[in-house]
Amino acid sequence: MLQAAFVVLAVIADPQPGAPVMGLARAIQLSVAPVFLLTAIAGVLGVISNRLARVLDRARELRGTSSDSQDLQVLRRRMGLLSRAIESVTITGVLVSAVVAITFVSAITVIDLAAIVVPMFVLAMLTLMLGLLLLLMDTRVASRLIRSRF
Repeated sequence: MLQAAFVVLAVIADPQPGAPVMGLARAIQLSVAPVFLLTAIAGVLGVISNRLARVLDRARELRGTSSDSQDLQVLRRRMGLLSRAIESVTITGVLVSAVVAITFVSAITVIDLAAIVVPMFVLAMLTLMLGLLLLLMDTRVASRLIRSRF
């Protein structure tokens, strides 16, 4: 009985190259980087959401007063930019999650799904770049507004 337990532990500690656990280990290795990317995406979404909340608060303040309608137009533009940035970065998160899921399926089933994973990951990077560029555009609009006031 004790000898059988040692044999099982030896197999677990040093699996054969074709063992199913090797496919799982490989899938976990391949998905680590995209999972870190998902954490970064969550951080970017937090930043964009906070900026959007501040813009909305400012728009509510201005709406209650007889303030310049030009400020409201700038805030409306910023809301549009930030909303599109959130959409773009959210799509990135969905695509990266799909890449992780497909990577697991590919590693476990030993089917080469690189033809699906590569374009999805490239598309994810493009949507992330779009989201970051929209965030940059919002920052530029906000900076111009601040410079015009001071």
